[in-house]
Amino acid sequence: MLKIRKYAKPQNVSGQAMTTTNKINFDSMIIESKKVSVRQKEIVSQYLQQLDQHLTDLKEGKSEKTFEIKDLADLLFVSPKHLSNTIQEVLGKSPCDIYEERLIEISKDLLLTTNNTISHIAHTLTFDPSNFIKFFKSFERITPKQFRELHFKTELLTK
Repeated sequence: MLKIRKYAKPQNVSGQAMTTTNKINFDSMIIESKKVSVRQKEIVSQYLQQLDQHLTDLKEGKSEKTFEIKDLADLLFVSPKHLSNTIQEVLGKSPCDIYEERLIEISKDLLLTTNNTISHIAHTLTFDPSNFIKFFKSFERITPKQFRELHFKTELLTK
């Protein structure tokens, strides 16, 4: 069961507590041709903070399921459609695209910083191992195993 810490200090994907120096620069992510209200920026900021917290929990094995847009919308007290439309309008990406991009970054981090099997990493991120491999390959064009081997070979050559 996922425990939501409403009063916990927001953290970024790396698990560091967010401070004014390492917060995401939302202004650089916003589509320049659009006028964005303060409320829209607030919704997107809160969405990204909740998403980062959820992904941190997944990475650390504290969550047994992945959030859906409905779960995040409930945390922000907005409708799923409003959340999705706001994120799309402000950032020019769907919530799903943002989630997948961040999940790939966490996957790469786990592959490079742990000795866990690919199957274990897949289960940690709530994937079936074969689906995880397909998901990873669709973004990186190589399998997780090839990614890990390539980076370890590169690391050995640079030493």
